Amino acid sequence: MNDIAHSLHHIYARFVPAPNMEMLFWLSVTIAAFVAGMRIQIRLGRAPWANPVLFSIAVVACLLVLTETPYATYFTSVKIISFLLGPATVALAIPLADSIRLVTRSLPSMTLALLAGSLTSVVSGILLVMLFGGSHEVALSMAPKAVTTPIAIDITKQIGGIPALTAAFAILGGIIAAMIGEATLRRLGVTDWRAHGLAAGIAGSGIAAAQVAQRDPVGAAFAALGIGLNGLVTAIIVPLVLYLIPA
Repeated sequence: MNDIAHSLHHIYARFVPAPNMEMLFWLSVTIAAFVAGMRIQIRLGRAPWANPVLFSIAVVACLLVLTETPYATYFTSVKIISFLLGPATVALAIPLADSIRLVTRSLPSMTLALLAGSLTSVVSGILLVMLFGGSHEVALSMAPKAVTTPIAIDITKQIGGIPALTAAFAILGGIIAAMIGEATLRRLGVTDWRAHGLAAGIAGSGIAAAQVAQRDPVGAAFAALGIGLNGLVTAIIVPLVLYLIPA
């Protein structure tokens, strides 16, 4: 295995020596891995467990290890993708605008679900870290785990957590929600796409919301609403909950 890794690193260093080539290489690899993951998921009948984000993360991580490429180098190469994460999240406002009347009628009944979901996510994340003896800093990083990644990182910076760890928690939570969220709700007898979308937006942020958006436009609208409102509510709840955490 070490010989294979050494050979791949040698080939990589020989053929991708220039910074511009390196940036183009990792950008292309990331996009290609995600497209391949999408095609695999489509071939498997859009199975939720065949998540393209998880697939692309696994592929890119393996290549980074095998080529001995520092994460800082990779992040610089794909910074444009990180930048586009914000506009992609905002684009979910399109189905929200299309279903605005339905959303407005459902708003009162969603308020309790939103508050319960946001509070449960924050408190459960903190208690889980404390239960396993994690540090105060890790608990702070875990608190905004269900918020979409850009907002979660900003919240963590403000409260003194570790942004990189929060990003990992947020992405992992989104992948898990995308993989098991719909199946879990259907087993509980929940078939309304409004509920599926709102749950995806609150529990799984953009990754789970994108999964729902592929299935139903109404679900996409409520997922967008869940992402936005959950970010707002979590930003308010987290500082309040901090007073209950021993430093």
